[in-house]
Amino acid sequence: MNFAPLPSVDAAAVPSDGFVLDVRENDEWAAGHVEGALHIPMSDFVGRFGELTEAVEDGRRVHVMCRVGGRSAQVTQYLVQQGVDAVNIDGGMQAWDGAGRPMVTDNGTPAFVL
Repeated sequence: MNFAPLPSVDAAAVPSDGFVLDVRENDEWAAGHVEGALHIPMSDFVGRFGELTEAVEDGRRVHVMCRVGGRSAQVTQYLVQQGVDAVNIDGGMQAWDGAGRPMVTDNGTPAFVL
């Protein structure tokens, strides 16, 4: 059985207005995240799938994010199987931070990758 290669994108190449889905856990999200990202932990993902489909009704691409790219790869694969235009962010938040992309926290403390 042949699996199509997983669509992925370099953290530096995600458009500044791109839609980001963060599938990390709550403590990771609290430490630092992409402003405007939709946060649905992988552990809650199937139960909250409708939140994502509502957010991307317009058919826009979903850039899936985790810490290093493993969890997001699994979620990306699932989304592609559901017919969603999804790409995995290679290297996750570590690559995002390494590329100097902006991160925020909900409480205004300096953001970091947990």
